[in-house]
Amino acid sequence: MQQHAPLTEGVYYILLALYEPRHGYGIMQLVESLSNGRVQLGPGTLYGAIKSLVQKKWIVPYEEDGRKKEYVITALGKEVVEDELRRLKELYMNGQNILNQEGPL
Repeated sequence: MQQHAPLTEGVYYILLALYEPRHGYGIMQLVESLSNGRVQLGPGTLYGAIKSLVQKKWIVPYEEDGRKKEYVITALGKEVVEDELRRLKELYMNGQNILNQEGPL
């Protein structure tokens, strides 16, 4: 298990969205839906992130239909998501443990 820097919320949702092949607009829609409208990716932000994720080999182009390029997550990208989930679970559990303690620390 390789340690990665914590993901931004936007990158985390982009990776989740790409467990199925999607084009940019589809990614934006799913991210907004998954986050209950809290995370809204603009085209510049999305395509900058896509470029970076392709360079890191976390996602790859899937197919092109002439106009819309689709992307899909790679095995390495899935590892990154799993690492992030472990990190988030640790944060959550530590917070719960502190909040559930009785009395001062």
